[in-house]
Amino acid sequence: MDMHKLVDKILESYEEVGGINGEGINSFPNRENVVSVINELQCLVFPGYRTAEDIDRHNLRYVTGERVNKIVNMLTKEIQKALVYERTVRNESISEEDLEKSGYYEKAEKTALGLIEALPEIRRLIHLDVIALFEGDPAAKSDEEVIVSYPGLEAIVVYRLAHYIHKCGVPVIPRIMSEYIHGKTGIDIHPGAEIGESFFIDHGTGIVIGETTIIGKNVKIYQGVTLGALSVKKNYQDKKRHPTIEDNVTIYANATILGGETVIGKGAVIGGNTWIIKSVPAGTIVNQ
Repeated sequence: MDMHKLVDKILESYEEVGGINGEGINSFPNRENVVSVINELQCLVFPGYRTAEDIDRHNLRYVTGERVNKIVNMLTKEIQKALVYERTVRNESISEEDLEKSGYYEKAEKTALGLIEALPEIRRLIHLDVIALFEGDPAAKSDEEVIVSYPGLEAIVVYRLAHYIHKCGVPVIPRIMSEYIHGKTGIDIHPGAEIGESFFIDHGTGIVIGETTIIGKNVKIYQGVTLGALSVKKNYQDKKRHPTIEDNVTIYANATILGGETVIGKGAVIGGNTWIIKSVPAGTIVNQ
């Protein structure tokens, strides 16, 4: 077998169907770089828990500063790529000169710095999520155990980071973040969803939370729950397609709740394996 001919065939396929992400001006955000940013951000959220480095009060400022610089530089580069890509999707070509005048770098850097500035508030929310998980799971022996071993918390952490970037109007990157952690944990939370504080996910495998879902405070969700849409028609993409879950609701395993007009009222309990496409009044217990 002629190796050169094999390579030629592969190169021909690149020409025919695309699928190349080069380093040129119109390159797509690099997935591995985004994953690296996720990992570095998790180290900022939980210093000393996500890496093998020794952190103490003497080196914490230095380690934190180095990490912040690394995140801002990497994330700025990938956000700029995403902004340029969005323009090329609209069939608008961009030259090096256009790029310098576009303000994309400035917007990308502003977003990256804004995420770092927002991190104390994001950490406050995550701290409440940790408490909710510890207090809601009898098997949890400490906050530290929750931080290092609960996939539900890791999915929530990445969601809260991706959600900030999503709200800044950055395309693509929030989805790369959410789908990376989906593959790792089996928990699929769209970065566009709105989720209140003290969010509890137990076990987590198979949970799906759609783009326009709204979730209040102190909500508990168990494995296999779907908060989805009644229709997946493309022309519905700008409409509210997913349910609203009000405060203090508990949704047990494998329940399916669908529809943008469906509201689960405060304090309701949704039993396992239920199918819901209509609103549920506050305080109701639904078994089947």
